[in-house]
Order: sequence, then C-alpha cells, then structure tokens
Amino acid sequence: MRHGILAAVAFATMVMFAGTAPSQAGQVPESSDVIKLAINEWTGQHISTRVAGEILKRMGYNVEYVTAGYFPQFQALEDGTISASLEIWSNNIGDQYAKAEATGQVMRIGDLGVDTNEGWVYPKYMEQKCPGLPDWKALLKCADLLSTPETIPNGRIVVYPADWGGRSQTIIEALELPYTAVPAGSEGALVAELKSAVTREDPLVMMFWAPHWVLAEIDVGWVALPKYEAACNDDASWGPNPNATGDCGVDVAITFKVAWKGLEDKWPTAYKFLVGYQMADEDQIPMMAAIDVRGEDLVAVTKKWVDDNEAKWRPMVEAALAGS
Repeated sequence: MRHGILAAVAFATMVMFAGTAPSQAGQVPESSDVIKLAINEWTGQHISTRVAGEILKRMGYNVEYVTAGYFPQFQALEDGTISASLEIWSNNIGDQYAKAEATGQVMRIGDLGVDTNEGWVYPKYMEQKCPGLPDWKALLKCADLLSTPETIPNGRIVVYPADWGGRSQTIIEALELPYTAVPAGSEGALVAELKSAVTREDPLVMMFWAPHWVLAEIDVGWVALPKYEAACNDDASWGPNPNATGDCGVDVAITFKVAWKGLEDKWPTAYKFLVGYQMADEDQIPMMAAIDVRGEDLVAVTKKWVDDNEAKWRPMVEAALAGS
C-alpha cells in the first residue's frame, strides 16, 4: 500500500511538471548528485543564480551554491567542481572564458537576457562642476576637481574591485587622461561611494553598470567615451590616440551562461532548463532593491519571486522536460 501511495505521488509530480510529456519528466532527476552553481560578487548574479537554483530544486534536483571568484571560477568549471555559472558579462571577462572553453571542458549555454550598460558614470550635478560633460574631453580640465590625497596631482576615478577585471586604467592611459584608477573593495563600497558623494554633492566619476537598483534612485550621466569597436583593441590608428590601443569605451555587454561540459550528460534535463533560462531586468531590479535597499533576505526574496511568477518560469521547465 505504501509503495502504491508513493507511486501515485511520483506520478502526480511528473504530470505537474511535464504537462503533456510525463515520460520525459519521469527521468528527473537523472542523478542525485549535487548541481553546484557559482555565486560571484554582485547581487544581480546572486539573484539570477538563486532563482534558477530554486526552480531546479522544484524539478527534483539537489542544488548547492558555491562562492567563487569571477575569474577563479573557471578552473572549478573545468574540473567539474562547479557545474554552471549563470551571469557572465562578455565585456569584462577578458580571455578567461576563451581559455576555459579551449580546454573543451567549459561551454557557453546561451544568453541570460539581462539588458546592460557599462562605463563611467557621474552624478548629474557634475555637469555644472565639470562643464562639457558628458564628453570625455571635459575630464581633461577637471582633474584638480576630482583629485584626492592619494592621487594628487591626478584626479581619481573609482573603479571595480581588482578581482573583477575591468579596463579603466587602460582607457585612462590610452586617452592620456590625468587620472588614476582607484579600485573599490566591493559592490557595496561602490554604491556607498556614489550615495555618499550625492549626499554631499562631492565630485565623483566612477565605473558602474546597469541594471542596478541604485540607478533607479540616483540620476547619473554616462561619460561619452569614444564608442567601442573591436579595432580599438589592436589597431593604434583607430581612435583619438594614434599611438595607443584601448582608446575607447567599454563594449556593451552580453550576459551569458556557462557550464561544465559534464552537466549535459549527467543532468540532461537540468542542462536543457539552464540553456533556456532567462532573467529580465524588470524582474531582477526589484529584487535587487528588496535585498540591498530594504535589507530583505536573499533566499526569501528569490523564493518569493519563484512562488509568485510560475507563469514566467514554468514554460522554461516544460520545454526542458519535453526535450526542446
């Protein structure tokens, strides 16, 4: 009798997830081993990963979240210590992904879908303090305004934490700007720097990205650096400085997902789900605000989103179960 009840429960679970394809759903999970998802250093990535992980759990998989540095994670992906990383930004990964892909053990599994912007931002009042902004040439005359004791005689541009990568110092040198790139310690430190400057109307230029919840609260401008083109990287004749490469802004990023090659063979339905998994700005930004502004718990926020938005994620699950 007990076995009959368990079988009925299992069948009901299959039908709940599979719709018209219960036979495929019956194979899930294909392994009881743990799918390990990388957690990097910024809130948006935590959200993208936790939402995917919560859905995988509801499909029957065992999921673990592994804290991993943005660059160091690729070694773990190569050896299968991490199964997938779900928010890679194409324009600040350098050659780390290319090297990992070349091993044959790491592969790109589709775009995440987050719309992005990235570059140097400033509070809008800077357009009065440094006339000529957003044109980057205005910064040539504003180094004194932006200098600090640690950078004199240069101005200061606050940039990403050192282990995030980034190319601000290259841009500064290539455009021959009298500035020094000063890394912040974390995402929180970047946000605190921006909010503190706005409170006092202090001069500030900093590297930042969108989507981010703080940009819904603070009006910023984006420095109009020379528009990125691939030739900027290796053709010195391209751009305003004929003697240097890198004299342009940051390429607009594509956010994409990567996985250990063994994921597809070991958990094929989970793999199909992660290939089709998408995260929209309109969903990510409110969760960022709940976590970083209102101090709500990350796990609770992402679980609530999954609870409340089944109509958004169920088609991804059904497509995976159907084998598409």
